[in-house]
This record gives sequence, structure tokens and C-alpha cells, in this order.
Amino acid sequence: MVTSVFFYLFATILILSALRVITAKNPVHAVLFLVLTFVTSSCLWLMLNVEFLALSLILVYVGAVMVLFLFVVMMLDIDTETIRNGFWKNFPLALLLGLVILTEMVIVLVTKPIVITGSAPPVYPSVSNGIQLGWLMYTEYSYPVELASMVLLLGLVVAVALTLRKTNKNGKYQNISQQVNTESKGRVKMVKMKPVIAKSMVVEEGDSK
Repeated sequence: MVTSVFFYLFATILILSALRVITAKNPVHAVLFLVLTFVTSSCLWLMLNVEFLALSLILVYVGAVMVLFLFVVMMLDIDTETIRNGFWKNFPLALLLGLVILTEMVIVLVTKPIVITGSAPPVYPSVSNGIQLGWLMYTEYSYPVELASMVLLLGLVVAVALTLRKTNKNGKYQNISQQVNTESKGRVKMVKMKPVIAKSMVVEEGDSK
């Protein structure tokens, strides 16, 4: 009974917050509602005894991705009034496309329902869900995991290479070897200068006398 109450509570909050993500006028409020959506989704995962996915959702999306989105939205200062000018003009087309996609999903689920075949993997109550998932990832599915890690590493290298590439623009680039080989004597240069009195200061002193 208590589990059902919490389930419907989290499900209601999840649906309402998801609706507010697309209906909120302020983009910062939309991002905050999306954070609430992820948190309630994580609570539902915990109720299904899937601790790894629940913690991953909190740490990865809420703790990293959504914080980045929030800072980006706050720094961009999006002009929402200009974006809303063509909303009602494009609303019929968007509604038609949404109905088409919804119809296709219903047809696929009705004609080809999801059927789980085969025996379920053994469940050990004394072992946490994260340990079981890690054991499967690095034993039975180690090859796909390694391929995925190589793809992510390649994407990281390409992103850095595209960012640091030299273009014809007036950009400033660091010379790492020159920075490493610098000496303390060459970093600070003492310059002796004669004292200079500005004419404005002389005039002000004369007026005060």
C-alpha cells in the first residue's frame, strides 16, 4: 500500500514536471523542472531496485549535464519573445507531426508487442545491482564496452583537435615547451624610471596655495 502511494506520487510529479519543461516561459525554470523530472525518475528506479541506474541518473544528468545546461542558459540570455513570434504559426504543423509519430508508436506497440524471451538472469539478493551489472559489462559484454570507450575517446580527441586547430583568425596559442623552459629571472624585469609630475597636478597645487 505504501509502495503504491509513493509510486503514484512520484509518477504524478514526474508527469507534471515534464509538462512544465515544455510549457514554462522562462528557460531557466524549464531547466529546473527538467532537474525535478530526473530526480523523480531516479526515485522510481530506486523503487524498482535498480540502484545503479538511479545513481547514474543523479550523478551524470542532474549533477553534471543539467548544471551545465543551467549555466549555459543563464549566460546566453535568450530572447524568448523573438522565439515565440512564430510559435502559433508553426503549431499546426508541429501538432500534425506529433500525431503522426504517436500513431506510428501505437501501431508498432499493438502489432508487434514487446515479448521477453529466454530465461531471466539470476538475481542474487545479497549482491547489489551495481556489482551484477559491472560483472556482466566486463565479462560477457566486455568487447562492446571497450568499443564504446574507444568511440568516446575518439570523440574527445576530435573535439580537442577541432578546438585547438590554427585558423587564419588572430588567435593566441600557447607554446608549452617555452612555458616549461622559462626561468624565474626572465619572468620579472625591473625597470628604473624617472619620476614624472603631471601638469594637472602642478596646477592643482598652485590653485590650492
